[in-house]
Amino acid sequence: MTVHIGSLRPAPGSRSKPKRIGRGVGSGHGRTATRGHKGHRSRSGFSQPPGFEGGQMPLHRRLPKRGFRNPLRVEYQEVNVGHLQQLVDQGRIRPGATVTPEVLYQLKVIRSRTKPVKLLGEGELTAPLEIHAHRFSASAQQKIVSAGGKVVTYGTVH
Repeated sequence: MTVHIGSLRPAPGSRSKPKRIGRGVGSGHGRTATRGHKGHRSRSGFSQPPGFEGGQMPLHRRLPKRGFRNPLRVEYQEVNVGHLQQLVDQGRIRPGATVTPEVLYQLKVIRSRTKPVKLLGEGELTAPLEIHAHRFSASAQQKIVSAGGKVVTYGTVH
């Protein structure tokens, strides 16, 4: 027998109708409709607050409060000089090019145009590059300059 879209059927026993509750005592789920007797949970519109533990002090209230979120925290996108060298080796950046955060964004090295960029010194850099960023670690700065490149720092970030 060939299979056509019109001849497709679910496997026998794989589909069952949902059990209808609250539709008469003969159904087996009439009267209290599987909710038990009385109490908060048996009422219509019942919803439990998140974290409710049946009257026991909930975990989020048993644990102490700690620390705070600093609204002035600056989160940098980190790029290692070794990653830049990989891009040069792959031919995605030419030696002597100017590398800005916008260039890094277009190369999908960083994910955000708005967050500041910090260059870190992991890996080796042999290609001379003019790199523009918001911050540089001391080792990254030293590696860029020793490779014949130039470091350009943007103003303060806040």
